[in-house]
Amino acid sequence: MVGSSHEALHRVFQKDPALLTRAFQKVLRVPFPEPRDFAVLNADVTEIEPVERRVDTLMRVETDEGAYLLVVEAQGKQDERKRGSWPYYLAYLYEKYRCEPVLVVITQNSTTARWAARPIRRGLPGWESLTVRPLVIGPDNVPVIASERDAERDVPLAVLSAMTHGRGERAAAILEPLAFALRTVDGDSAAVFGQLVESCLADSRAKEIWRDLMSEIRYFFNNPVAEKVREEGRVEGREEGREEGRTEERSEITLEILEWRGIPVSHAVRQRVLACTDLEQLKVWSQRAVRVTRAEELFAEDGA
Repeated sequence: MVGSSHEALHRVFQKDPALLTRAFQKVLRVPFPEPRDFAVLNADVTEIEPVERRVDTLMRVETDEGAYLLVVEAQGKQDERKRGSWPYYLAYLYEKYRCEPVLVVITQNSTTARWAARPIRRGLPGWESLTVRPLVIGPDNVPVIASERDAERDVPLAVLSAMTHGRGERAAAILEPLAFALRTVDGDSAAVFGQLVESCLADSRAKEIWRDLMSEIRYFFNNPVAEKVREEGRVEGREEGREEGRTEERSEITLEILEWRGIPVSHAVRQRVLACTDLEQLKVWSQRAVRVTRAEELFAEDGA
């Protein structure tokens, strides 16, 4: 069970190791060679007791150009101690495995991202004995994947997008396209991805929207996120697949997205959305809800 954004941010790469190399290529624009194989390794970098050191996620990647150790660190805030421990990790791991280590820092915070990207130099100025240049993945370079088509094209990257933007307003635009893109992957993977995303959503309303979406796409019986919804009694008495229940839920999601974005919802708008029984129309409105500036704009393209 993933209980925090810290765990989720690096464990997504354990779920889909190839996502990390795609992040190199598509987010960081680093020409990392195509991998042939991955292996998740023991993350323990303890040298002598009682001092224990662990990296968050450690993977060995085999490529035609050689083997690499990918050291993934999830970072919630600035911590100057890491500027001492990260060089240690890399030196220790190189000595232990004898292949090139690559440090990747992932964060949901732009300020932390800028701090982490600063080179770490040890030695004489201008003649450093050791230089560490972390590769940083964060909200400033991970794209906002806000269309269902783009999300379906690369579901794990869409998951990463939702996770890295999970503490900002742009998360709203990602959640619905991602939820429906998860229909294209197997149920077990969808359940894991759903839980990882929920762990990274800072806003309680965003969590509520995400749980509603996950329930709607029928992962109710095997998805931990949807299970929470059932335990809270929010779907009590609703039969899976009932058209009436789906339209009611979609209406509520549309209104929740507007309210979460801080857009005032008039009584007339609320009544029109709640009265709609056309599921396809409600889907259109909920998609518009993530980008409109006024609630009335939901209906602008419907002749009203």
